[in-house]
Amino acid sequence: MSAVEPVSAIDPFVATHDGVYRDAMVEVTALHGPRPRRQLRTVRTEHFDILHEGPLIKLSHALRPDQIDDDLAGLIAEELFQPGWLRGPDLFERLLTGIVLSTRAEPLDAWTDFYANTLARVAESLTGDPTGTRHGTIADYAPVYGLAEQALAPGTVLELGCCFGFLSLRLAAAGRAVIASDVSAGTVGLLDAVAPRLGREVHTRTADAGRLPFADDSCDNVLAVHLLEHLEPDHGERVVHEALRVARRRVVIAVPLEEEADATWGHVRTVSLDDLDAWGAAIGHPYVVREAHGGWLLIDLA
Repeated sequence: MSAVEPVSAIDPFVATHDGVYRDAMVEVTALHGPRPRRQLRTVRTEHFDILHEGPLIKLSHALRPDQIDDDLAGLIAEELFQPGWLRGPDLFERLLTGIVLSTRAEPLDAWTDFYANTLARVAESLTGDPTGTRHGTIADYAPVYGLAEQALAPGTVLELGCCFGFLSLRLAAAGRAVIASDVSAGTVGLLDAVAPRLGREVHTRTADAGRLPFADDSCDNVLAVHLLEHLEPDHGERVVHEALRVARRRVVIAVPLEEEADATWGHVRTVSLDDLDAWGAAIGHPYVVREAHGGWLLIDLA
């Protein structure tokens, strides 16, 4: 029996042709003008048409560049994954990437739209002036960003599991020296490419948050915001240990408080306030556990 061919990694810089993004699992097409009549075997939602063609998922949409922001994640979840039409975090990421890239001829132009629109809408949400129709994603995490920013001690910041790096970009805009770290080389490379276009200076590092390539006491603050729910318990314990090793002044940990891990977002475990308190109590430094848009553990080291 022949071995199964590995699926290629997502390339955020792949060029599209005539508004069509293709990879090994998905084909995403940006429509111009009215949506065509629904075809046989096609699932139609408010914003998407999807068709299973063998192992390939074909998706079409009519979203404009000004609609491209991180609320796409909520839109994809609501219309395609929560009803059960599609499943799996890898497929989710490929569709989001494909939708973004299909809206512009140049990949960096598309991602710059995505980042700039998202950062603007985070700011709108934090000032209480959101505009347009939203699908929850940005409105859900914007207050978490605001609380994380308020929780920091003065000085440098290392963000673990930064994903797209929106929080790190906000901190850099506020004058902080920031290192954004993530295990995904693709996301880190994307942040590296887009940050200068936004006029932000963010240093990046591809790294497993459980094995950080940083010296002891090398950053004033270490942030792990909505990271631990993505990791198995043993891995999460190593991340907490590494954050404490690298931080000079404060560790800030934030988690969603869920009754069940939400697989749509790649969550593999729940973390409770009791879990946070147990970590704090075992450390031997002053700490605070609180609940506000999820659970928080703040540890003071100096």
